[in-house]
Amino acid sequence: MDPTTDIPSRPTLLLSMGPGIADQLLTTRHRTRLTALVRTDPRLVAHDLAHPTPEVAVALADAEVLLTCWGVPPLTEGVLDAAPRLRAVVHAAGSVRHHVTDACWQRGIAVASAASANALPVAEYALAAILFANKRVLYAAHRYRTSRAPYDWQREMAGVGNYGRTVGVVGASRIGRRLIELLRPFDLRVLLHDPYVDAAEAERLGAVAVSLDTLCADSAIVTVHAPQLPATHHLVGARELALMPDGATLINTARGSLVDETALLPELLSGRLHAVLDVTDPELPPADSPLYDLPNVLLTPHIAGSLGGELHRLADWALDEVARFAAGLPFADPVHPTAQDRSA
Repeated sequence: MDPTTDIPSRPTLLLSMGPGIADQLLTTRHRTRLTALVRTDPRLVAHDLAHPTPEVAVALADAEVLLTCWGVPPLTEGVLDAAPRLRAVVHAAGSVRHHVTDACWQRGIAVASAASANALPVAEYALAAILFANKRVLYAAHRYRTSRAPYDWQREMAGVGNYGRTVGVVGASRIGRRLIELLRPFDLRVLLHDPYVDAAEAERLGAVAVSLDTLCADSAIVTVHAPQLPATHHLVGARELALMPDGATLINTARGSLVDETALLPELLSGRLHAVLDVTDPELPPADSPLYDLPNVLLTPHIAGSLGGELHRLADWALDEVARFAAGLPFADPVHPTAQDRSA
């Protein structure tokens, strides 16, 4: 059954996210579809639920569904008390940790997250980074730009390339799994470290399950896709970095805190290791950080996730989930409270 064609009654919905986000997320097409699915004012966006404007307070009191995205405030006991009819939260982004509180779970509010949809551009970024890193594209471009002369690239870059190289994926998250899937067409060996994935499951995914030490020691590329949890703080530290072979590349598109940058920086300054860093700790490195200028580092400003037109994929996903809710169907990608200790 198409969930958009059998809607017994239209539930009420309120948008809640940071300023300006709704205009980036929702096109005219999305707003038109939204108003066909639910009763809502598609131009009313709640930025502050704890101290709402009178208009938002009325809409919150009537809302059965919250459609959220980045910048949504926490759904505290007080907010939920002001939303007595609320039955579902549809989050058009990844992690719900910042706004879905224990009070939501205690009240039985159903939650869905677009984490799977948001995983795709991150996995695509990581795939591109892997293929370019193994080809030493950053190094060659830098050398070409500075020399501006004929050069024996075959001799200079002997041993580089993607054929037969080993890629180590740290974390079988949605992104990690999607990346392994994207790596299948290439002549690469894929190792996986995840304490919750056994050898049989890793093989089904298309990887070989190994310890973190083995992964770091055997991989030309180490790409980090674990969640940010107390247990994963500095998951890749001095010991793991020292195990990586000379010339290996570390890719981090997860969270900066997963890598001990104090230990990483000497390895990069010496030129022994390379890095592709879309996230750092702190999120914005100091203006005098060597990461900006090192020729063996590609530093990007946390753009691996959905950006620009890719936000419309999140909107499409969110409206599909709203349609399921309106039709009385379960969410396709629900969030379960029991999984929160293992997810971002």
